[in-house]
Amino acid sequence: MTYLIIIFVIGIIVYLTMNFIKKQKKHPYEASNSANEPNTTQPQPKKSYGKWIGGGLGWAFGGPIGAIMGFAFGSMYDGMQTGKYESKPTQSGDFSISLLILSAAIMKADGLIMRSELEYVKQFFIRQFGAYEAQQKIKLLKEILKQEINAQDVSLQIKQYMDYPARLQLLHFLFGISSADGQFHSREVEMIDSISSYLGISNNDYVSIKAMFVKDIDSAYKILEATPESTDDEVKKAYHKMAVKYHPDKVAHLGEDIKTAAKEKFQKLNAAYEEIKKQRGIK
Repeated sequence: MTYLIIIFVIGIIVYLTMNFIKKQKKHPYEASNSANEPNTTQPQPKKSYGKWIGGGLGWAFGGPIGAIMGFAFGSMYDGMQTGKYESKPTQSGDFSISLLILSAAIMKADGLIMRSELEYVKQFFIRQFGAYEAQQKIKLLKEILKQEINAQDVSLQIKQYMDYPARLQLLHFLFGISSADGQFHSREVEMIDSISSYLGISNNDYVSIKAMFVKDIDSAYKILEATPESTDDEVKKAYHKMAVKYHPDKVAHLGEDIKTAAKEKFQKLNAAYEEIKKQRGIK
């Protein structure tokens, strides 16, 4: 069962449960002893059951990710009941859910969530997915940020269900979000390093993707998983190997928006290869 089906089921159960709870509440005028007796009962604040029911059902059906997203959707349901949200959130696929939860883990890594960070992430989502999708993702992200996130448990669950090319693209997004404000924070990078390990990303692939964002004198070689000591033929072979690994078609099953975003990773690989060819005079 995929995360998307799990969340859909959770959403239906939460919705039906909320309606049941609502029907069990007495009408305000039923508190009176007489039909003509005015009701003096003070209005009671609405209780927020959605997030707890959603979180409990999510954990039962979908492990740590299901619990987090069930809580988030349930919380947003409560918000809609009180007028906090004007529309229901759009449902996200497995990849988007994973991206949101791990993004929240990174943003919380330094113990301080800034409004500017949310804005940077929002702009990142707008560039990658468009304005409407970004708006929906940010709503969910705000709810996820209110929760404690066990990055290890979540990452291990992602590893179990998500294929390797998708996990590589996920890692690329996480570095992009971490660098969205133009700088890298040590605790965020440490969190990404841990997440990468939990996701089962090889050390060479981690170094390759990190080198696309954290530049040094050997960054181009690191992206190709080669070294300055590699021969020209070895560099060419390394490039062709990485071109297959990072090709956007590898994540085409995630949707056109993810495939389009994956082109950025592929372009960085090509740019690194061109830089090395220029340095070495390779044609």
